[in-house]
Amino acid sequence: AVRAGRVGTSLRVLDASWYPPQKRNARQEFKERHIPGASFFDIEECRDQSSPYDFMLPSESHFADYVGRLGVSNDTHVVVYDVDELGTFYAPRAWWMFRAFGHKEVSVLNGGFKNWVAEGHPVTAEVSQPAPAVFKAKLNTTLLKTFEEMMQNVGSLRFQVVDSRPEGRFRGTELDQGNGGLESGHIPGAVNIPFHSFLTETGHEKSIEEIQQIFREKKVDLSKPLTATCRKGITACHIALAAYLCGKRDVAVYDGSWSEWFHRAPPHYKVSE
Repeated sequence: AVRAGRVGTSLRVLDASWYPPQKRNARQEFKERHIPGASFFDIEECRDQSSPYDFMLPSESHFADYVGRLGVSNDTHVVVYDVDELGTFYAPRAWWMFRAFGHKEVSVLNGGFKNWVAEGHPVTAEVSQPAPAVFKAKLNTTLLKTFEEMMQNVGSLRFQVVDSRPEGRFRGTELDQGNGGLESGHIPGAVNIPFHSFLTETGHEKSIEEIQQIFREKKVDLSKPLTATCRKGITACHIALAAYLCGKRDVAVYDGSWSEWFHRAPPHYKVSE
């Protein structure tokens, strides 16, 4: 559908790229090159600005206003992508946000912008102005976990927890390079599946069989409740997407992730080697 160029009220394409501000400017790059008809979905703007943690979900009304301005209504099929070298990095976060606010018709462009360009599809610098639409958002709390719920689960183990960060960060053997004074480590009982495990070398999603095998090897049971976590709630969404492709549609994301856990959990709730 994206290839046929049928972008309009029934289909909206969103570029959800993000980079550390000192490295690259995603919005500027979008202005120079994007999929024709696409709009820029800025996760810096579409978040809870009052939270001390990065990229926390905005309120229902904030999200509804924001995506309505991008021409997305409740009937629009949304396709999200990003420009990361990996193929996909931030797009699953936007995909999960739409689903968390009750939107079902949302997809991630397999292989991302990198492969869109490699396959010779058109790009443009022309910025289109979509007609504003009305979006009604309703938070689906089953797709979201809070700090309190994660704390409770350490004792009760009601749901499985998968952490999508690199192994060294998870185990506590590698320093956290980011800001915010975080030390490495993980939530007790969590299983580590680094998010790039689900991507092929070209940056496409692996096959459903391969994804199921990855979960099986880590003894994650997709028939049981599952929550994904990471550093700040971004790459955790890759776990939710991978499980979704296997037919599991109810993976929750711990929005605060390690950034919040590190600052709020008692010391013995932080496992580190």
